[in-house]
Amino acid sequence: MPLAAILAAAGGEGGGDPERVFEGVAPLGSATRLQVSYCEGRAYKEALAQTAAGLVLVAPDLADTVPPDSIAVVCRDTALAFGRVAALFHPPAVSSGRIHPSAVIHPDARIGEGTEIGAGTVVEAGAEIGRNCRIGPLVLIGANVAIGDDCVIHSHCSVTHAVLGRGVVLHPGARIGQEGFGFNTTADGRFVTAPQLGLVRLGDAVEIGANSCVDRGALGETVLGPGTRIDNLVQIGHNVRTGRGCVLVSQVGVSGSTTLGDYVMAGGQAGITGHLKIGSQVRIGAQAGVMNDVPAGIEVLGSPAAPKKEAIRAMLVLKRLGSDSRPAAKQKPE
Repeated sequence: MPLAAILAAAGGEGGGDPERVFEGVAPLGSATRLQVSYCEGRAYKEALAQTAAGLVLVAPDLADTVPPDSIAVVCRDTALAFGRVAALFHPPAVSSGRIHPSAVIHPDARIGEGTEIGAGTVVEAGAEIGRNCRIGPLVLIGANVAIGDDCVIHSHCSVTHAVLGRGVVLHPGARIGQEGFGFNTTADGRFVTAPQLGLVRLGDAVEIGANSCVDRGALGETVLGPGTRIDNLVQIGHNVRTGRGCVLVSQVGVSGSTTLGDYVMAGGQAGITGHLKIGSQVRIGAQAGVMNDVPAGIEVLGSPAAPKKEAIRAMLVLKRLGSDSRPAAKQKPE
């Protein structure tokens, strides 16, 4: 890639021959003069000073630390810029349009132009897959599922009772549309499963991580809003609804019928109980236990979750109580 293309992708400022060519990207410590690297912040200042990278994406306050043999490209957000530059060298795969001979496709299914379907994949009756999708090997697309254009469904996924928008990505082993955790208990302690009759609806550009599960609605729908990102090993219960651009990190669990507003972020292992309303732009700390509604725009921590300042005060009080309760050291006799 020529320097001019890298500058355009990074949106940064730097000098040098616009025709100078680079061959790839690498970390600061291992990059060569033919590679592009970046510095995330002052914690990497020493590595930045010693790098052999031919070009470094760097914040304004660290530009003077870049070695003289490297080109410093100044960016406001170096991580974002590096992601865009890396994509120049490693663009997303495109569909081959090939349907593997071992794929089992029902005659009533409809497959869009240019869609690739991998070995051993099953597409059941009434399913509709859009154009230019990539469906990996050993995937199940259930009856009457609708999948929009440009979707990517990696190996070993199952998609049933679902409608997917455009550009949805499902990483390996994701499970979409399976029966929700719904049952009742009889007087003698037996469990009676309640039929789950709803759908999953994934908005445009939703991304679901490996081995994450999104249950179908019990009666209505489970809905993930456009642009929502789900990490690996996340559980979304039946009838959950999220707004746009939510981010749920690894091992988050959202219980049934809870509603999240736009751009909610939940850290790893956070748990959200059922039938709650979480406002837009709420930030939920890692391992938080959310048991009550949360108004828009605040950050909550702890279990039970509380507003950040309140939670920190409570943690400090508990820490002091723990220290004060230690038995006094015994005096040695003189």
